[in-house]
Amino acid sequence: MSAGVQTGTIRTNIPARLDRLPWSRFHWLVVLGLGTVWILDGFEVTVVGTIGGRLTEPGSGISISTSQIGTAGAIYVIGACLGALFFGQLTDRFGRKKLFMITLALYLAATAATAFSFAPWYFFLCRFFTGAGIGGEYAAINSAIDELIPARMRGRVDLTINGSFWVGSIIASALAMVFLDSSIFAGNLGWRLEFAVGVIMAFSIMLVRRHVPESPRWLFIHGQEEEAERIVSEIERDTEEYTGEQLDQPDKSIEVRQRQTIPFRQIARVAFTLYPKRAVLGLALFIGQAFIYNGITFNLGTLFTTFFGVSSGFVPVFIIIYGVGNFLGPLTLGRLFDTVGRKPMITAMYLGSALVTVPMALVFNNQLVGEWGFMAFVFVTFFLASAGASAAYLTVSEIFPMETRALAIAFFYAVGTAAGGIAGPLLFGHLIGSGERSQVMIAFLIGAAVMAMGGIAELFLGVRAERAQLEDIAKPLTVEEAEQERGAEAAGTGAGGEGAEEELDPHRREALQARGEAEESRARAAEHRAAIHELRAQAVDGDQPARDRIAIEERLAEIAELHAHALDERAAACDERASAQDGDEAAAERARAAQQRAEGYAERARALGATDDEEAARHQALAEAAGERARAREQRALAQQALADAESDGDGEEAATVARARAEMHEQWAAMHEARGRAHEHGADGDEDAAAIEEREAARNEQLALAAEQQVLAAEHRVAAGEAEGARDAADDIERRRAEAAERERRAREFEQRVRARIDRRQQRERHGLRRFRPGPASTARPAWMASGPTVPTDADLDREIEVIARALDEHGPTDRGELARLVGARYWGPGRFRVALREAVEEGRARRVSRSTFAPPEDQDRSSV
Repeated sequence: MSAGVQTGTIRTNIPARLDRLPWSRFHWLVVLGLGTVWILDGFEVTVVGTIGGRLTEPGSGISISTSQIGTAGAIYVIGACLGALFFGQLTDRFGRKKLFMITLALYLAATAATAFSFAPWYFFLCRFFTGAGIGGEYAAINSAIDELIPARMRGRVDLTINGSFWVGSIIASALAMVFLDSSIFAGNLGWRLEFAVGVIMAFSIMLVRRHVPESPRWLFIHGQEEEAERIVSEIERDTEEYTGEQLDQPDKSIEVRQRQTIPFRQIARVAFTLYPKRAVLGLALFIGQAFIYNGITFNLGTLFTTFFGVSSGFVPVFIIIYGVGNFLGPLTLGRLFDTVGRKPMITAMYLGSALVTVPMALVFNNQLVGEWGFMAFVFVTFFLASAGASAAYLTVSEIFPMETRALAIAFFYAVGTAAGGIAGPLLFGHLIGSGERSQVMIAFLIGAAVMAMGGIAELFLGVRAERAQLEDIAKPLTVEEAEQERGAEAAGTGAGGEGAEEELDPHRREALQARGEAEESRARAAEHRAAIHELRAQAVDGDQPARDRIAIEERLAEIAELHAHALDERAAACDERASAQDGDEAAAERARAAQQRAEGYAERARALGATDDEEAARHQALAEAAGERARAREQRALAQQALADAESDGDGEEAATVARARAEMHEQWAAMHEARGRAHEHGADGDEDAAAIEEREAARNEQLALAAEQQVLAAEHRVAAGEAEGARDAADDIERRRAEAAERERRAREFEQRVRARIDRRQQRERHGLRRFRPGPASTARPAWMASGPTVPTDADLDREIEVIARALDEHGPTDRGELARLVGARYWGPGRFRVALREAVEEGRARRVSRSTFAPPEDQDRSSV
């Protein structure tokens, strides 16, 4: 079959199934089998720097100069660049697994040959092929890792794996302290044994790597969906066995137009035609980190021996410290790339390392510090730079379509490293060889400038990819083709009128399936309730085991009911997608809102099935986060509808102004709900500081939303005023409008008075009683186990809840607190919200406390006093 020939069109949920997996043995296998290649790279890059001083000494067995050490580093990088390009396109064409076995074998053979070097030219040749093997690993490994690790933790895992480069650096430096000890090994033997260690490490990794499967994402795009399904099913079974929990079925799928191969011309068109800004971003990030890293790492040993008089046997101590700083950066900061976000963190790391490099260069030139003071500057600089450099590989792996992922990594690594990674070692090597501190200072300042350019590029061109599915960040080419093909078929069917009833819309089919599953779940809930009644009948006779099982059956019934609600929302989302026309953003947002509500129900079900309180609190927080995101989507749907009304409204510019103001108001409410959703997510992760930041952002957006509401009122008043001016003959209608406006203003004033009164009462409660002795902020500080609650409702929500309580009391009279909570459905309001609403109802005179646990309507008090 010729390249690029289509083999079929399928719909698959494999990406969603991989992204929803909890951490398990499979992910550890991926990390150990694939991620450890960075340890090899760190070992190889550092080993030349650590033994460089020994190689230049007489009796080393190879006659090589200081400048040739830098040349060897440059040749290694050239090999890595060419290897990345060569093996990168093969990885996208023939699969991840075949290539990461071939490239590791090449590295193993070339490293073994390096141990037998006898002349500079032979040493250079071996370093070239060693670099080619490592460069090919970059393309095959990073693409496979990102396709196998779940989206919610892809950033921290990727950065930690990329940062493990420095574990290899530390190993190489520590071993050099032994192998370069002249009292143990001869000068022409010790450095050769260090390369032998690299061979042993590579062989060990190959044994583990045999068990890592091919990427299922690559398989289903290249027409091997059955093999992809088999692999994912095995991973799911192993995960369920490892975690002891049953996995939920994903609710997201994509349609793929399969191809046996993807032509190279199409891949190149994607990078430079569809995503030109992302291409510039990738180059800037790679050039910046490659220049400063390769320049300093390859020459760090000779830098200390030349300018600080450090012996070659002690140089590894400084390189170990250097490696520790570089590893701690991505290890400690990695999780922030998934929470704070890619764009702010990468910008901060690049610009921060550039700023610290400037004083480092100045103190080095003026000899203001010794070797340990200079090492402290290097530690801080590369603590920041390492996290940024690791994120560069993550960035180019995420922001391009799956068919181009490996080649994108290879291309940007090759071009960026060729520009920065070859020039850096050559420049630093020659300037260090000059023996002039001022010359080396210039190299440092150039490195700082190049890093700063990468930070600026990220600031303006960065892509927010945290927690997002890879297919959402950059749609696969085959998915885009499938959607275009489906659109063309739909157009043809509409024109011809044939087959419209024979082929059911995929979204409608999915909705029907979800509703069927919902009914099955309700049937299970009914079975559990039937079991409850049977157990209660047994408990009448004193059967204690039956009493114990009642609570379990009640919990299972509630879980089944929540699953049914989740499936109903999934069906509603599918219906919205099916009925939405092209460009109907409001319908799309409503579909997303339903999807988030489904996720909220699913998280509540997980909370009920949790094994401990901490896990239950975490799932409840995630449920609250999903609820907030659903509300944000609903507000965005209203905003889109308002904008559509503004464009199509034939009542004039004034009506369009009102519609635009209303759209802005809904956008502000959406921003508030999104911030609160992020706060709940941070609370679920135990990050109280980030949760507090998001709560403050939500409070700020709430005030902006209230301001926008007033702008809507102002716009409506102006419309009313304009109508009055232009239609004096419709006096009755004008009076009615004015009365409605006055009523709205009155309600707004009453609402504002209620809000002010509530705030005053809250402040009074904070200032009196034992609560005033509580340390920390007054009302936002909460223990970790309450990270998800109590939920603080908006004042509009609180009004509605108070109204529901008042109506229930009017209908039923004096009522017990627990029965009242059941009547109003308080368990679905969120943690703590019923208690807050009931207290406010009493204080506002809408309800009356009769006894400690009994409440009544205020009218009862009047009747009893008569």
